[in-house]
Amino acid sequence: MPVISSGAGKDVLFLHGYLSGKESFYYQIKFLSQYFKVTAPDIIGFGASARLEEPFGLADYCVWLERFMRAAGLERPHIIAHSFGARMALKFLSENPEAAAKLVITGGAGLVKPRSKKYLRRVKAYRRVKRFFPKFAEKHFGSEEYRRLSPVMRESYKKIVNEDLKSCAAKIKNETLLVYGRQDKTTPWDEEGRTFNSLIEGSRLEIIEGGHFCFTESREAFNQLIYDFLI
Repeated sequence: MPVISSGAGKDVLFLHGYLSGKESFYYQIKFLSQYFKVTAPDIIGFGASARLEEPFGLADYCVWLERFMRAAGLERPHIIAHSFGARMALKFLSENPEAAAKLVITGGAGLVKPRSKKYLRRVKAYRRVKRFFPKFAEKHFGSEEYRRLSPVMRESYKKIVNEDLKSCAAKIKNETLLVYGRQDKTTPWDEEGRTFNSLIEGSRLEIIEGGHFCFTESREAFNQLIYDFLI
């Protein structure tokens, strides 16, 4: 099933990370369904949802999100979003602040950082090699995550990671809690966390033990934080 729905009461919507799925929030779904009606979909292109037929940028994912919320009958839900899901939430709520109540971001991504000289040299090398040996280039350049993607998802991935969301974060009006793992190397709290905290007016930044999936690694601490924030 592409959607988990459980519990009763105020709506809570989960948005998972890239190459992840609704099950990543297993402990939060189990906990919060005691107090809320929780809805956790597989975002289009992931898990048990439909495959992408063409590359999606964040604007396309926001259209999908709006349609999903309408079809699911979600009334101004609280949103809990991880990593890529946070990108969606920031983009969507910057344009539709009344579409949700409170916002919880964990391991939030969405900052385009200055490219190092080493990175730029590697990009140039990739482009040169790709002209003559495309299969070799695709196999040996880029992250492991990127190399595992289908051609459509690769183009979608590039659209997503190249959109800087600082201006979107500055437009967020929803009451926001930011939770980052102290050992997170993917979205470090002292970079992403602090930046989003400074951009989102009135937001609160909390650091707990764990990495990019700190909500699983320190689930009791995370669950207590979001319970206190949402109640």
